[in-house]
Formats: sequence, structure tokens, C-alpha cells
Amino acid sequence: MRSLLFLLRKEFKQIFRNKSILAMIIGMPIIQLLIMPLAADFEIKNIKISIVDHDRSVYSKNLIDKVIASGYFQLNDYSTSFEQSFQQFEANNSDLVLEIPQHFERDLVKLQEGSLLLAVNAINGTNASVGSAYLSNIIGQYNQELRKQGLSASVAMPANIEIATLNWFNPYLNYPFFMVPGILVSLVTMVGIYMCALNIVKEKEVGTIEQINVTPIKKHHFILGKLIPFWVIGVFVFSLGLLGVARVAYGIIPVGSVPLLYSYLAVFLIAILGIGLLISTYSQTQQQAMSLAFFVIMVFILLSGLFTPIDSMPEWAKVIANLNPLTYFIEVMRMIVLKGSGLAQIKTHFLAMIAFAIFFNGWAIINYKKTS
Repeated sequence: MRSLLFLLRKEFKQIFRNKSILAMIIGMPIIQLLIMPLAADFEIKNIKISIVDHDRSVYSKNLIDKVIASGYFQLNDYSTSFEQSFQQFEANNSDLVLEIPQHFERDLVKLQEGSLLLAVNAINGTNASVGSAYLSNIIGQYNQELRKQGLSASVAMPANIEIATLNWFNPYLNYPFFMVPGILVSLVTMVGIYMCALNIVKEKEVGTIEQINVTPIKKHHFILGKLIPFWVIGVFVFSLGLLGVARVAYGIIPVGSVPLLYSYLAVFLIAILGIGLLISTYSQTQQQAMSLAFFVIMVFILLSGLFTPIDSMPEWAKVIANLNPLTYFIEVMRMIVLKGSGLAQIKTHFLAMIAFAIFFNGWAIINYKKTS
């Protein structure tokens, strides 16, 4: 036990002697949590639209006003020539072109029907799909308004169905409330994997690991001496983000049990540090460790459900996502922080994370014995 305490004292001194590490531990979570949730907004606005109005009627003007007043679209140009607007379209100055044909108002009044042409710039797939969906919804609402007004007394109006929407757990659809828990998990993951992997590989580069291997220090003491300091740092980074930045900057207060959240964090950090230890056993230089850690972290983040729903992924990606520790912790964070879920709801996630911790650390220890 004394040897473990000496190792822990050595590791903490070595970590805090490096000022760049201190800046990364304290500065990186604060800056990224302040910037990333504001930029990672799923709601797309300022979609540039070109409108070609051949009708120039009251009905076409009302439709255009409704589109612009929605707040999602920015009028790029307004003309009576499709060719002129299409030039803006080809120059990527517009994402959508809405063409209103001649006699639009007359057709609506007399024939009870009308047609519109919507051209979508599909180079930007997100703007294309979301923009066309927004515009179709606005046109549908405008159509319903016209039907309610009763364009012709001879046409029987269908029954009107009112829809009441309740947004549970995030009533105002505040995207930082959705993104901050997931981003905080990714930050803790990056700090844990990078720092653990680089620290051990640095021992290899300077040659001190050979000196440690010939001492009577047991290998499990050496591994615990490497993992415990970064486990403490991971808890500190998480606390700084959850109880500091998230609460002060965004007003996010966990609805569920904070001790339960920290219990899951404790197991998650063991699994993540095991991955860092595993990377260090396969790396001989810090450059190799950084490259391998970057690859692993990018795969974990992109296939964790942080930015894209797992249900929309192909089957092979779902398999990887289900083998990803970040997937489970991001779900647990949102369940506890936003929904107030208890142990009964996250029991399966707990068992999965315990399995990850045993698997990665067991693999790392076995591989460390082989390489040393």
C-alpha cells in the first residue's frame, strides 16, 4: 500500500508540474462547453430562398409574407423570371427556389386548387431536406387557412382537427439542454483517454518505465498509480462542467439524482481509462498514441448518438454504437439530467458499463504483461 501511495504522489507531482496539462484540464472544458452547445444547434435558420412570382396577386403576396415571417428563411431575390433566380441557385446563393405560377389566385378561387414549383439545392443535404420540410409545412398551414376561410360556399369543408403538442422534459426545445450533457461526456472521454495514454507512453520514451519494471513495485500497483490520478481528474472535469458551466451559463440543473450520476461516472471513467491504458500498450511514442487515441475518440463520438440519432444509422453502425461506452453514458446523462430517471431505468446501462470496464482493463493488463 505504501508503494501505491508513493506512486500516486509521484504521478500528481508530475501532472501538476506541467502547466499545459493544467490549462487543458481547466480551460478546455470551460471554453468548449461555452462554445459548442451554441454552435451545435439542430434548428436550421436563415435558409436562403429565391421567389419567382408570376402572379403578383394578394394570395401570392400573403404566401410570401408567411414564408419570410416564419423566421427560417432569408429572401435572397424576388423576381418574375425563373432563369434569373436559377442563376442565383447555380451560384449557391440560394438554397431553395419557390416559383408561383400565373393565375395562382384565380385557380384557388375558381378551381379550388393550385400548384407551386419548389426547386431544392441538394448539394447541402441538410439545408435541402430541412428547408423543403419547413417550406412544405408553411404552405400546408397556408392551405389550411384558406380552406378555413371557405374559398367557395359550394364546397363542403372537412372537419377541422386541432393538435395540442406538449414537449416533455425540455418544454421550450432548448437545444443546449439537449447538447450540453452529451458534449460534457465527450470532453471527459477525450481528457481521460488522451492523458492516460500519453502519460504512460511518455514513461516509455524517457526510459523510466524500464527502471520501474526492475523495481519490486507490483504491476497492479503501477497500473493503479497511473489510473487513479486521471480518474480523479476526470471527476474534477465533469464536476467543473456539470456544476459550474452547465449550471451558470445555461441554467441546467439535474432533475434526477446527482449521486447516482456520479456513481455511473465512476464506472465510466474506469472503462475509459482502460482504453487509454490499452492504447499505451500498443504505442511506443507519444505521436503514435495521439494518432491512435484520435481515431478511437472520433469513432466513439460520431457513433454515440451525440449528433445523429442511432435509430437512423445503418445496421452495421448500430452494432458499433451498441459497443460504444459513450453511447450509454450520453443516454444516462440525458435520462438523469433531463428526465430524472432512477436506478431502475439505467440498470441495463450500469451492467453494460461494468462489462466495458472489465473488458478494456483486462485486455490492457494482459497486453501490458506481454509487452513488458
